Parts: sequence; C-alpha cells; structure tokens
Amino acid sequence: MKFSKLSEKREYFLLAIIGFIAFFAVWYLASTFVKEIFLPSPQKAFYTIYNLFANFNLLDDLTASIYRITSGFILATLLAIPLGLLIGTNKRVQAFFEPLIAFVRYMPASAFIPVAILWFGIANMQKVFIIFIGVFPYLTLLVADVASNVDKNLIDISKTLNKKNTLRKVVIPASLPGIWDAMRIMFGSAWTFLIIAEIVSATPGLGHMIMQSQRFLKTENIFAGIVLIGILGLITDLLFKYGYKKLFPYAQKVR
Repeated sequence: MKFSKLSEKREYFLLAIIGFIAFFAVWYLASTFVKEIFLPSPQKAFYTIYNLFANFNLLDDLTASIYRITSGFILATLLAIPLGLLIGTNKRVQAFFEPLIAFVRYMPASAFIPVAILWFGIANMQKVFIIFIGVFPYLTLLVADVASNVDKNLIDISKTLNKKNTLRKVVIPASLPGIWDAMRIMFGSAWTFLIIAEIVSATPGLGHMIMQSQRFLKTENIFAGIVLIGILGLITDLLFKYGYKKLFPYAQKVR
C-alpha cells in the first residue's frame, strides 16, 4: 500500500513536470514566430524577473501586493466563515442573508473601484476593500454549501445526545476540510481582484508595475509580472495542500 502511494506521488510529480515543460515549450515556439514586443520568450521573462528584483525594486511591489492580498483575504475570511456556517445550518439566517449575498456576488468587484477610491483614496485600504468585496460573498456561499452538506446522520445523532453542541462538535469539525479547500480556491481569485485594484492607482504593487510597463511598451516586464504572480499562486496552492494534509488527516478526498 505504501509502495502504491509512493508510486502515485512520483507519477503525479512527473506528469506535473512534463506539463510545465510542455507549456514553456509551446510558449518558446510561439515566441520565435512573433516580435519580442508582442511575446517575449520564457527565458526573457525569467531574466526580467531577476533584473527587476536586482535593479528596479520589484521587491517593494511584491511586498505591497502580498500585504494587501493577505489583509483583504483575512478580513473576508473572518466574516465569511461564521456567516457561512450560520447560513448553512439555520434556515432563518439563510432566508435573510443568502439572497442578499447572492445579489452582491453578481456585482463585479471592479465596479466598486470608483466608490472605493472616493471612500478610502488610493492608499492600501482601497485595495483591501476591493479584495474583500470580491472574496467575501463567494467564500460565504461556498462555506454555507459545505456546512449544509454535512452528513445528516451525524447531526441527528448529535442532536439526540446533546442538541446544544451540534454546531461546535459536529458541523464545524466536519466542515473544516471543505472550508479550507474553499479558502484555497478563493485565494487564487483574490489575486485577480488585487491586480484590478492596483492597475487604477499610482502606488507600488505588481498590478501598477504591469500597467506602467504597458504604457512604455515593456512587454517583457508584463510577462515577468504575470509569471511571478503564477509562481506565487503555485506556492500558495502547495502551502494550502500541505496544510490540508497536516490539519485534516482524517479527511479523505474521493478521486
């Protein structure tokens, strides 16, 4: 059994490497048919990342973006998880909040940028607000869906034994693995909202760097920023997966 699991991990790792090699190979081939101003090569993009860190203070942009996305995501998580649990377990709370949150969910976060600038200016709080308004409604409904799908037999048994502790003893522990996965998915979406927010204001950040590069036809900088965001997203995703295995060893995913 252990050998089987080890073989499966090796196969997964090997296929992942092949997938990346294929992607960058296609990118490289495509870059040979067009001018560099339209599509720089992968090696040019990676060299540009190094050059931006070494000579153009890319670390400041990266630090600012990570601070904003972390702040907005944590704020959204702190409100979305308890509200989502209540919506998923209480019909009255669901009737009151779910339609309202669904209504807000269909409003594009980018539409709030003018209002956010009016309320908070162009400092960090404006970006944090855009990330919050983009993540909160989706994460709330995802958490509610996870909580509402907890095994009904477990809930019935818990209510029979001790009705008051059903939420704390059964629903929350059973929902945590699904909530963690929902957070992993929404953290990826948070990058989209961050870049949108940073593009429209002249402050440090990866989005601002990408926008400035577009104005001066620095296409290699644009692709360097995109690749860097992809790398950060991959690292974050791996950390979430590692955390899942460590925090929820009792949970098994069906493949």
